Amino acid sequence: MPEKSSSTSSRKADHIRINLDQNVRSGLTTGLENYRFTHQALPELNLEDIRLGFSLFGKDLAAPLFISSMTGGTEDAGIINRNLAKAAQETGIPMGVGSLRAALEDPSLVDTFQVREAAPDILLFANLGAVQLNYGLSVEDCHRSVNMIGADALILHLNPLHEAVMPDGNTRFAGLLDKIEGVCKTLEVPVIVKEVGWGFSSQAAVQLKNARVSALDIAGAGGTSWTEVEMHRAETDDQRKIASAFIDWGIPTAETVQIVHSAVPELPLFASGGLRNGVDIAKCIALGAVMGGLAGPFLKAAVHSPRAVINEINRIKKELQICMFAAGASDLDSLSRSQLIKNSSS
Repeated sequence: MPEKSSSTSSRKADHIRINLDQNVRSGLTTGLENYRFTHQALPELNLEDIRLGFSLFGKDLAAPLFISSMTGGTEDAGIINRNLAKAAQETGIPMGVGSLRAALEDPSLVDTFQVREAAPDILLFANLGAVQLNYGLSVEDCHRSVNMIGADALILHLNPLHEAVMPDGNTRFAGLLDKIEGVCKTLEVPVIVKEVGWGFSSQAAVQLKNARVSALDIAGAGGTSWTEVEMHRAETDDQRKIASAFIDWGIPTAETVQIVHSAVPELPLFASGGLRNGVDIAKCIALGAVMGGLAGPFLKAAVHSPRAVINEINRIKKELQICMFAAGASDLDSLSRSQLIKNSSS
């Protein structure tokens, strides 16, 4: 692969700083506010008996919640990843790391992604930009990325809009589907394809199912907008104007979950994109997802300590448990069959 580690690492540092210090939310909402559960005044359940656990890719998980892929490649990112991993280990939830491209380019950065010592038992996701398959990334590089951090699965993320507004972004997406399929056929671990905040259409979902992906992380609009991040990174007025033009782009999270679940009901869906609490996760599961992921709230907590992240996770798990209790759902299967009511004004 080309030597770009210094610029890649610098960009990752910018991303952390901007996400912590600036308002980078999409101009769209997740759409989850348009749905509500039917309240059950007599749930015939005990709160302490509500079961949040389930299995995925051969591992037992404590709750349908995961720490979305965020960072790596800088000293600060390494501290953040270790804090996130310690919290994931204690609470029994999965975690993804940021793109391992920087570590492939510069092996000295590998330790900023390595979290197995802190989290030996978690379901861990490696992560690479799918478009890099059109820029020299090989199946062997995918294999190396999984092995270098001891991951259980590989995320290939899709970010065409982000790349298009980024100066010198990688925008050659033609022919990428065949290369994704080649990775899925060859890699020894499950391959998850993820959007980064603009959602999946039914067409994209069917294409990726046919390419043999193991799961999709739909990452809909309503949370972090990477065009807004690039607006804050822009060095010229034209770059800022171009990036800001796309503040309301994408398919809201609630909408893309339903679109994708309808198109590929047999494929596990991870919901992310603007989720903030356990009720949001419960709604996504009722709409067709198997679990929900958060990034921003965990990033802000991980800057402080593992305990701050653990507190956030436990809050979200408690919110989810209470939501299921009040909706009369004893476990995740029951929750997935719950009928949401769409607000009449939406």
